[in-house]
Amino acid sequence: MDITQARTFLAVLETGSFLHAAERVNVAQSTVSTRIRALEDALGQELFIRNKSGATPTPVGREFARHAAAIVRMWDQARLTLALPEDQQRRLTLGGQPSLWDGFLLRLLPWLRTHMPELAVRAQMTASSPALMQQLLDGLLDMAVLYRPVARPGIIIRQIFEEHLVLVTSDKHSGGPSSGNYIFVDWGPEFQADHALNFPDNAIPPLNLNVGSLGISFLLENKASGYFPERIAAPFLAQGDLTLVAHAPSFTYPVYAAYPEDHDAELMATIFEGIETVAQRTPTVI
Repeated sequence: MDITQARTFLAVLETGSFLHAAERVNVAQSTVSTRIRALEDALGQELFIRNKSGATPTPVGREFARHAAAIVRMWDQARLTLALPEDQQRRLTLGGQPSLWDGFLLRLLPWLRTHMPELAVRAQMTASSPALMQQLLDGLLDMAVLYRPVARPGIIIRQIFEEHLVLVTSDKHSGGPSSGNYIFVDWGPEFQADHALNFPDNAIPPLNLNVGSLGISFLLENKASGYFPERIAAPFLAQGDLTLVAHAPSFTYPVYAAYPEDHDAELMATIFEGIETVAQRTPTVI
């Protein structure tokens, strides 16, 4: 098996179609079919069930996905490590949920650059906690920062702080989610579930955003309200640009860092030093 076969397999798995996989890896559909057939012949197992609706992985295909992802990740890591500048000897692939990048992990990156100049960092955003945990298990991430990790063998989980999402507004007469100027900021599956539970009768807001920084900018330029992490809203609340919506529920989520237990202990200790420093500097509502 070569690396192109593994990448093609993952493309078919993710798109559910040989045609769409061909578009993703930029080859003809016949080439995708040839690569998958060669891979199946090498493994002696059928990986996909082909039908008019696309390609469905067999049980063996689903099991092989973990190995294919690890193979691709190891190849990419080896290729990138060989290409690292002479002053960078170590690498960290860091994943986090969207709201945790906004105002927290983005602050961690310059700390790492200052205190660990030899560390090459690759940062990526993933919405759901289960997806982040799976990427850790598949070896696609070295560390994940997330709200609701699920304990898995070989993965260490540490709580780093508590996140508080509060309803804020730039319109003092705002009525919260039931008002016409409410915007729904998508802070991930956990928030979606809690929001639906607390506001079951609310219609879908006319404006939905999945980037928190866009939402706070919108509030500052327009009379509107929305839920934001307390650490992001705090400076604007202190300046009087925003106010808390009275009697609105807040949502609290413990924030965790997860990483493989066999990872470099010295490296992780330094990274957690940075995490704790940045968390302590994170503003709170006064």
